[in-house]
Amino acid sequence: MEQIRILSVLPLEQRHKDYLEKQAQGGKAECVFTYRSYESVTPEDVRNADVLLGNVSPAIIRKAREEGADLKWVQLNSAGADAYAPADVLGADTILTCSSGAYGVSVAEHMLAMTMALIRRFGQYGRQQVNHEWKVAGSVTSIEESTVLVLGLGDIGGRYARMCHALGASVIGVRRTLHGEKPEYLAQQHTIDELDELLPRADIVAMVLPGGDATRHILDERRMRLMKKGAYLINDGRGNAIDPAGLKAVLKDGHLGGAGLDVTEPEPLPADDELWDMDNVIITPHIAGQFLLASTFEKIVKIAGENLHAYVTGGELRHVVNRRVGY
Repeated sequence: MEQIRILSVLPLEQRHKDYLEKQAQGGKAECVFTYRSYESVTPEDVRNADVLLGNVSPAIIRKAREEGADLKWVQLNSAGADAYAPADVLGADTILTCSSGAYGVSVAEHMLAMTMALIRRFGQYGRQQVNHEWKVAGSVTSIEESTVLVLGLGDIGGRYARMCHALGASVIGVRRTLHGEKPEYLAQQHTIDELDELLPRADIVAMVLPGGDATRHILDERRMRLMKKGAYLINDGRGNAIDPAGLKAVLKDGHLGGAGLDVTEPEPLPADDELWDMDNVIITPHIAGQFLLASTFEKIVKIAGENLHAYVTGGELRHVVNRRVGY
């Protein structure tokens, strides 16, 4: 009987392994599982696999391909897939799927928390608490009756947009392409080529864009200066979507009211970067997603299991990545 060799680097409990192995039954081939950690996986492990479950380092995959690896399918535990899209990472015939839909709750709530922290000046008050200072940091704004511009309307951006709408904001959504009817939680929806006309209207700009050449430095200094004076900027997508030099310029001269960054360029952010010490900037170390919310990981395992069952039984895989655009 033909074998399908499955290598998982997901941090699985035994119940997760039992679930995945059950999902792998029912096909015409026997599925043989190998479990490794992210830290211990080697090019040899990858070379001996047909299927990968989890984000094995692209460098390890490249090395394994040089040594003859012939992967048939890679299921990522991340929603973003741009690091695996280049032709030198995976073979042209390798299927690439991601875990889109697993991170919506975690990242959208993180974005909302950052939004509230910025407009209520919690960053400044946090610094004052450390210094034992009791004083008013300044005026605040409200989400209610504000205009929120959301760049990227996938699962994460859509959830954040719904939250802001529920709090009374007028939400404008920006997609790469328009498809279907406008969701009821959006006041308007537009395409990314209209960005210059939309930025001056927003009190809050929230970014959850995928990586790739099309979004690199999409917010440069010129575009950030199109934003309202005092507006706030949130980025939970890719750090390189914002030009860091331009961001520092518009923060230092007070054009922007503040920024909330879960992603940066470069990443990790160097300890001597001046963004750390700006009192109108809130920084978190790319933790909006990950597995810190337990339900996120359960969703990832479920997506992997459903796709695994489809793969071994000849069904249709979900969340297939378009390698040309990286998502």
